[in-house]
Formats: sequence, C-alpha cells, structure tokens
Amino acid sequence: MLAAELKPAQGGPPRSSPATTSRAWREVSDPLAPFLADVRRFLEAQVATFEEEVAEGARYALSASGKQLRPVLVALSARAVGSLQPSHVTGAAIVELVHLATLVHDDVIDAAGVRRQLPTVAARFGNRTAVLLGDCLFAHALKLASGYPTTDVCRAVSAATKAVCSGEILQTLRPGRVDQPIEQYFRILQLKTAELFALACEIGALLATHQAAHRTSLRRFGLEFGTAYQIFDDCLDVFGNEQTAGKTLGTDLANGKVTLPILLAYQRASPSDRQLIERFLGGTAPAAPPGIRPVLARYGAAAACRDVVDAHLHSARSALAFLGSSDGSSALLALTVHLADQAACLVDS
Repeated sequence: MLAAELKPAQGGPPRSSPATTSRAWREVSDPLAPFLADVRRFLEAQVATFEEEVAEGARYALSASGKQLRPVLVALSARAVGSLQPSHVTGAAIVELVHLATLVHDDVIDAAGVRRQLPTVAARFGNRTAVLLGDCLFAHALKLASGYPTTDVCRAVSAATKAVCSGEILQTLRPGRVDQPIEQYFRILQLKTAELFALACEIGALLATHQAAHRTSLRRFGLEFGTAYQIFDDCLDVFGNEQTAGKTLGTDLANGKVTLPILLAYQRASPSDRQLIERFLGGTAPAAPPGIRPVLARYGAAAACRDVVDAHLHSARSALAFLGSSDGSSALLALTVHLADQAACLVDS
C-alpha cells in the first residue's frame, strides 16, 4: 500500500542517533564490497564498448553514481532468498544503468547544474548530448537484459523503464498543481522512483530463487522502501543542505514540482499562505528553499512527512516478515533503520 497508510508506524525498530547513520550504511555495504567492485568493473567494461565520444560521457555519469544503493538492493535481495550468483553482477549493472539514465535525463529536465558536487552531464556536455546519452544507457540496459536465458529479466527491466519514463512525463505535464489529489503524487512517485527500487529487489530474487511468493515479497519491499526514500529526497530538496546532500537543492521548487511537504502544508494552510505557496510554485516569488521554509514550518510539513516515511518503512519491514530470518533480510531491515535515522534529521525551521 503506497498512499493509504499515512499514519505513523508503531513498534518499529529503535532508532540510533543521526550521527551513526554513516556507520549504519557501512555495516550494510562493506560486506558487499567485492560484489560492488565487480559491478563497477563490469560497468566500466560495458562503457568501453561504446563509441569513444559516447564512452566519455558515460564514464563521467558513472563518476557521480553515488553509493550504489540499487546494486546493494540486488545483492541483499538475493541473499534474503538464496545466494549471490555471477548473474547478479549483470543484473545489478542493468539496474544501475537504468538509474543513471534517469539521473541524466532528470538533470536536463530540472536544469540542475550540480550532482554529488560535480557538474551534471548536461552542464558538462550540453543538453542534447545528455538526452541522447541517457537514451543510450537505457538501450544498453535492455540489451544486457536480453542476454539472460529467461525472458523474465528483460520483461521486468522493460516494464520498469516504461514506468520511470511515464512517471517523468506525468510530472512534467502537471507542474505546479498544488491542489492535486495526494494519490496523484504517490502514483507519480511510484512510477518514477519506487518501481526502480522494486526492480532491483525483483532481479535479485529472480536470479536466486524460483519461488514466486518470495519474489513478490521482495518486490513489495522495494516499492515501499523506494517510496519512503523518495519522500525523504523530496524533503531534502526543501529542508536539506547542499554541502551535505552533494547535489543542487531547490530544483523541485524552481521547476514547479509539487512534492509531499508542499502538498501537506497546502492542505493545512490558511488562504493567505496558500496564495504564497502558489506564488512560489508559479515563479512569482523567489523559488529558493529558505523562502518557503517558514511557511512549511507553520504547518509541520517536515514532521508530517517523517510520519509518512515511517509508515512506508513499516510496510517494507512487514514485507520482509514473510521471508524468515537470513543475513540478507536482516541487512534489508537495517537499511530501513538507516533511512529512518536520516529522515529523523528533517526538522521544521
């Protein structure tokens, strides 16, 4: 359930302090270092097969690929229901290529100049090259997916790619609709972000087990965890700090994108504050996070978003309960705690 469960989760795992979140991530990702290195080498080898001018842009995109969260989800999902196989390296690379393609395209659409403290592909090579490079990355992911003996992988990758693009189109066609039903926000979020998290978990399970019920549970985990992750990211855009976030913030607001903190504040706002929010989204007020934060704070937007994040993380943990105990499922559970700790740092100010 993506949009309906909006109450705070009850009885979730205890949170550590925000200062421990980096250590919590390392505890999950460090045991996967050899696998992640294999994925990295595989991606570099794939990029080397591109035309040299294309490869230059692809290498640059890879250099800003971050923590490899989606490959981590592939590996942990595999370990939750079986064991890691060489085929998971290719599977993780496929998911990462699709993710990189979406980032390249998003930065063009958002006119973002910085990602992870580096100029974006669009800023470095221009919008035209960035759009075509994203297309190339999508296409190569599908080519790799078609190489598996089963068509299930290619079918899953194709469906996720279609979902991601559909979500971006829907969001682009409906900018600034602050009066939209909250269900519409969650639908776009699911298509744009959660489906790719679900794909990572699904591929990890698909290549490790024949039990459809396990694959379904992990796909559900990916949808719920991905939803929580994107809500946190949306909050980061207005409540975060660019130095620690490592990317341009305020781009959603500047581009008239209505995210959950805006929606929730608008629903609770006075008529005058509603007009002010509309001015921010319509470009008639300076579209920078410091300007809108006092309005959001008046209506407890950050706290309300934390509650929604907690609810989806609770649902993600419930999906894991079906799998039983394993190192993989324990690590996936730890990821939900890690994200809850990060969300706890979001405050109304």
